[in-house]
Amino acid sequence: MIIDKNLLDKVSEQAKASPRLRMNYNFHQSLEDKCHRFLNAVEPGSVAPIHKHPTKDESFVILRSKARVTTHNDDGSII
Repeated sequence: MIIDKNLLDKVSEQAKASPRLRMNYNFHQSLEDKCHRFLNAVEPGSVAPIHKHPTKDESFVILRSKARVTTHNDDGSII
């Protein structure tokens, strides 16, 4: 699949219409897949709560715009 401006714009419009101001476009076929790959459009004002994936890694590739990511210790203090 080619990630182009049309796809980015489509998912961004869906994110703007969402109460959370973000929207996933999944590339994986099922939640049982070992690897979940998706495009996540995150609009200004969206906040993801502190969370942890104890059995999985998480990585980000920013295709356009910018993001602030804060990492935390297990006790919630900022690294």
